[in-house]
Amino acid sequence: MKALVTGGTGFVGPRLLRLLNKPTVLTRNPERAAEKIGHLAGDVIGWNPMEGPPPPESFDGVDCVFHLAGESVAEGRWTTAQKATIRDSRILGTKNLVSGILQNKTGIKTLVSSSAVGYYGDRGEEDLTESSPPGNDFLADVCIDWEREADIAREQGVRVVTMRTGIVLGAGGGALAKMLTPFRLGAGGPLGNGR
Repeated sequence: MKALVTGGTGFVGPRLLRLLNKPTVLTRNPERAAEKIGHLAGDVIGWNPMEGPPPPESFDGVDCVFHLAGESVAEGRWTTAQKATIRDSRILGTKNLVSGILQNKTGIKTLVSSSAVGYYGDRGEEDLTESSPPGNDFLADVCIDWEREADIAREQGVRVVTMRTGIVLGAGGGALAKMLTPFRLGAGGPLGNGR
């Protein structure tokens, strides 16, 4: 299997790249990406998801696309401009990626596209499954539209897998790094016992 990955320089991306065999990586900054993850990637190709489909050569020989790209929801204040960036990076980015897949008659069999548990909105202690209805807040609206753009590939015969991830914890960054300072200052509490 030859893979193509967007969002390969984010927190999850390099961990996925280690599991794949030298995938092609699409990135807004190829020079920085080559320094950070070049040893894990085959080709590193420049692509701005906001400006149109990826270059056609990105899809050469690719069987599966992992779409992880999107502006972090944990960075900065949610101003009107930041919310627009969060929304556009996911919806327009996915639309442009799917457009490239379909325009180039690439033979891609599977698109694994990120989404988020924000799809469900704030539901308190309600038990949720993947078939639970969406919420009705900003993040839920973003996720609904984001998944809808990925599903256009399904309508054209591509298998689409949607990952609704939650908060990503891990050494070296992600949400855990942001939580460490309050814990070190004595303001943290137990995260739970896993039951």
